[in-house]
Amino acid sequence: YVMLLTLSPYTPRYRDRVSPPGVMIRPYLNGFTIAFNVSQPSTWQPYVDSMHHFLAAYDDKVQEEKNIECVSGQYFIQGGNESEEKKACQFKRSLLQNCSGIEDPTFGYSKGQPCILLKMNRIIGYRPGAGVPVSVDCKVQKGNESDLRSVDFYPGNGTFDLMYYPYYGKITHVNYTSPLVAMHFTDVKKNYSVPIQCSLNGKGIINDVNRDRFVGRIIFTLSIGK
Repeated sequence: YVMLLTLSPYTPRYRDRVSPPGVMIRPYLNGFTIAFNVSQPSTWQPYVDSMHHFLAAYDDKVQEEKNIECVSGQYFIQGGNESEEKKACQFKRSLLQNCSGIEDPTFGYSKGQPCILLKMNRIIGYRPGAGVPVSVDCKVQKGNESDLRSVDFYPGNGTFDLMYYPYYGKITHVNYTSPLVAMHFTDVKKNYSVPIQCSLNGKGIINDVNRDRFVGRIIFTLSIGK
């Protein structure tokens, strides 16, 4: 009990296992295979519904009401007592452009060009990239590289802006909204299972740990039927 009294409820004392960050994708329904037939809406509608549900917290109006506009390209360092509530930067779903679900409410699934969102795990105090934004790239994990002919990234060129870091923890950073990178797979081989690996790239990022497919990268399969 005495030892517990010395611990802070806001910041972990030991953070030797917080780096490098892991990543996760949305939609995530039944494992890491996203399979559907374009001509059968019932096969892709669950993915679309999952995307809309996940992005509800990112609606532009919600973000404008809860969070503030920040200066892009630099860490948002907040001083003061560690128990003080921290401000959070806006991340509007409109930043995801073609993958926002605003112009195309099916997120490309009805066209066989699915959008997938990448989210970096939250780590208290972590400043990714050592002053340079962490970027994302995707490739065929195993097989013919031409199976993935084109993928677009949003926002911008697929980076996690520095202004969303550091994260101060759920107790004080109550309105914090994790930044996202949207990957729009505009040209993938159809009627075939294509294993995809999407990786984080930046200083201090590790993305080649064979025993852990979620540290600095994520592997999933796209199976798009006509």
